[in-house]
Amino acid sequence: MEYFAGLDVAMEETAICVIDREGKVVLETMVTTDPDAIAKVLKPYLSKLRRAGHEAGSLSPWLQVELKQRGVPAICLEAWHARAALSAMRNKTDKADARGIAHIMRAGWFREVHIKSEESYRLWLLLTQRRNLKRKFLDIENTIRHSIKTFGLRIGRVGRGQFEERVRELVADDPLVAGLTDCMLRARAALWQEYDQTTEEFMARQQCNDRPIRRAR
Repeated sequence: MEYFAGLDVAMEETAICVIDREGKVVLETMVTTDPDAIAKVLKPYLSKLRRAGHEAGSLSPWLQVELKQRGVPAICLEAWHARAALSAMRNKTDKADARGIAHIMRAGWFREVHIKSEESYRLWLLLTQRRNLKRKFLDIENTIRHSIKTFGLRIGRVGRGQFEERVRELVADDPLVAGLTDCMLRARAALWQEYDQTTEEFMARQQCNDRPIRRAR
């Protein structure tokens, strides 16, 4: 007898449904979203478990690898394709979705998502945080520009290295504005330092891969 499993994964809990080749439900349960807990529930069926499907989501890269390491024949499903199949279901619950995914596994009507390597996700995280730091840095810089413009203080066109010196020069005669602006300038400097650090890390990783580098300025 062959079995097929559907996993409806949420942040805290995962609904699991196991069906046989004829589509008969042999197990329905809820467990903590943890690879060990999921593998423990599926263990009695592992020897004859053909496929165990779960939709692509934020936890998919971690869960897919961990389940595979525990011998679960996990398959990550393209989310929109799986939702199109599940949309015909009358009751939209975690339990019903897990059952629907199990039937998708049995029918073989699915599109599998390729899970990239852990190093790829680490590089993606590095680039994402680097971009966020640069964005916040520019937000603070623009805030400083607009806030002191209220008092007729215009920074004009200055390079990034001369920005802080120019701002301090403009606000030096107003203690209140100077004090508040100083807080923003220190935050700007801290963000740039962290951005610079992530840039160095990115460059080091790229050089290890023998790829061309262009450093943002």
